[in-house]
Amino acid sequence: MKVMAPSGAVLSPVEITSASVQRGDVIQVGGQQCRVADLFQLPGGAKRLVFDSGELLTIHTMTRLVALRLVRVRGGDSAHALATRHHRR
Repeated sequence: MKVMAPSGAVLSPVEITSASVQRGDVIQVGGQQCRVADLFQLPGGAKRLVFDSGELLTIHTMTRLVALRLVRVRGGDSAHALATRHHRR
């Protein structure tokens, strides 16, 4: 499911790991949506996430979570973000 956001942006659910998490990702923890404000690399590939609320969450290399990520669309046309992409081989 993709949710339209103002100014040509789309909120899209993505699976994240310690390698792919980004600032701005919104993760649901304990029924509450938490936005990643900052993150720090830890030994062994783990990351410590700092949420806007000040709470911390450590995710390890095998952790997989679903987050909402704001995807900006070129030219403000959200239809491009929703279209299926085809790749040449």
